[in-house]
Amino acid sequence: MYDVVLLTLGSERDAPGGGCGSGDACCGGASEATGKPAGPPDGERCETPRVPVLACADALTARGARVETVVARSDAEVDEVLARLDAPARPDGLAWPDPDSKVRLVVATASDAQLRAVVRRLVRRYAPPPSRRPAELAGNRTVPDLPPIGVLPLDPARSGPHRDLAAQLDLPRDPAAVAAAVLDGGVRRLDLLRNDGGSVTLDGALLGAADEAGRPLHWRGRVEVDDAVLSDGADPILACAIGNAGGYATLDSLPLLTAPDPADGRVEVAVAVPVPIRPTLGRKKKIRYEVRRARGRAVAVIPRDERVPFLDDGVEGELSRKRSWWTEPGAWAVFTG
Repeated sequence: MYDVVLLTLGSERDAPGGGCGSGDACCGGASEATGKPAGPPDGERCETPRVPVLACADALTARGARVETVVARSDAEVDEVLARLDAPARPDGLAWPDPDSKVRLVVATASDAQLRAVVRRLVRRYAPPPSRRPAELAGNRTVPDLPPIGVLPLDPARSGPHRDLAAQLDLPRDPAAVAAAVLDGGVRRLDLLRNDGGSVTLDGALLGAADEAGRPLHWRGRVEVDDAVLSDGADPILACAIGNAGGYATLDSLPLLTAPDPADGRVEVAVAVPVPIRPTLGRKKKIRYEVRRARGRAVAVIPRDERVPFLDDGVEGELSRKRSWWTEPGAWAVFTG
């Protein structure tokens, strides 16, 4: 039978040395620009296990699993949990996940940013340095197959225009169903976006912002997807969507991404550029948006403006220098129903 660790991320205010993720506060994710915790939706707190966590633990225990609930309030505490997924020591000294481990991990998430914070720690634990790259690592990957994760949404009944990653992947939301998936379900491997800022992206990123009145703030930058150039830096850009999954597929009513697939080994990128429409007599000048799209292995954004606001898996930040994302095909995985 399995040992199951039910991991909840605690709030930054309870962590003596700061919150999880070194920029991702445990409770909902921190702003990468300010370092302040964004908090879970509607101001909810996550210092103690919530009802879905207790219900999932009961369902696992009823099936004979040995269950431990952990509230981690720092990267170090998350890392202590992840160490239980290690394979036996290797001759090369690398930390490596155990594909035959009897330990299973369930992450209780109030937001995609919390799930990202855990996956980010997995990557930091198991990604070998380039100088010690083992022969068994696939040529198109910088990390081995990361251990599968059970995802327990803390708000199963939450509804709204933005679908979280669990909803996009059609993962179970009921605690008992999550428990069944972890013990009996299959494993679905998914692509991971790594970036040269040291972080990861599970769903996607959206670059751009609006002012307090809701008017778009155009910015300029060079956007490249493999060999395709979507903007050379001269165009004013409304938004740039970088999609592994479909969380940023639309902006208001404007379609950006057409068919983001988190398991196809490619990233889809869209750039929306305003194009003026020549007015007819007596009519006001209008603007339409041209959407340029491309798919590939990697994307690079080089901002021409001093700072470009963005959301990455729901975490706020500002881009002031070149940032590149690249696809790690099938690098992470979830338990499915």
